[in-house]
Amino acid sequence: MNLINADVRRLGSLQVAPIGLGCWRLVAMSANDAQAAIESALDAGINLIDTADVYGLDWGGQSFGEAEQLLGDVLKQAPAIRKRMVLATKGGIVPGVPYDSSRLREACEASLRRLGVDQIDLYQIHRPDLLTHPAEVARILEELKASGKIAEVGVSNFSTGQVDALQAHLPFPIVSQQPEYSALHLDPLFDGTFDQCMANNTGVLIWSPLAGGKLASAEGLPESLSAVLTGLAERESTDLSTLALAFALAHPTNPVALFGSTQPRRIQNAMGALKIKLDRNDVYQIIQAGMGESLP
Repeated sequence: MNLINADVRRLGSLQVAPIGLGCWRLVAMSANDAQAAIESALDAGINLIDTADVYGLDWGGQSFGEAEQLLGDVLKQAPAIRKRMVLATKGGIVPGVPYDSSRLREACEASLRRLGVDQIDLYQIHRPDLLTHPAEVARILEELKASGKIAEVGVSNFSTGQVDALQAHLPFPIVSQQPEYSALHLDPLFDGTFDQCMANNTGVLIWSPLAGGKLASAEGLPESLSAVLTGLAERESTDLSTLALAFALAHPTNPVALFGSTQPRRIQNAMGALKIKLDRNDVYQIIQAGMGESLP
């Protein structure tokens, strides 16, 4: 797979660009419009396409699996683009339960049917199930990988202890962790998530690097954070969205920032974050402004 940007991130056997397309918003669209959004990402060098089985119960969607089904419709009408992407999805959220990893086998097989593919490149546990033993979860994941239904395994929103517990029962590495991280949500810096990923050479996929869109505008932000971000954006001749992505990418985990949009131009513009090089002082200014206090 040829990436436009040479700064490749590795997730086990997979190679992805530093920006990924999150498909949470790609619901309630026509297949043609969704295809245009996805192809704009691929043409810009964004090859990680990240979705989930639960996407569709929010953001204009009406049913469980709607985003996967839409992506499956796109792949059906444009099958050639499948070879251009690293396809990632997530399972383990069961509406009303809410989390059940004992059903991951059935969830994965349902995702494969909706997507219309034989293999999912990166299959992730969306949220940790507090009531299923990690050994049982590991057995299911091992079977899915041995059967060729998934290529690599990742987790999302796991604590460091939950990662360790699952990894202890797996014969292969967890290749990715997906935490929330932005200038307004700095927890992975301090709760050990990023440290564990660096220790284990685990890829980091950041969700909500724009804090649900809050960082796309200076309005509503704490005054100190607004001032820092606005000043840096002016210095770099860029917008706040692109600067927020650059901040997420500045961490030494070499993360992938998942960017969600339905607009092809905005998706392509997200790659501009790779041209912005924030130095140590810049990043610490943002961190401290986001905390609302100085680091000790």
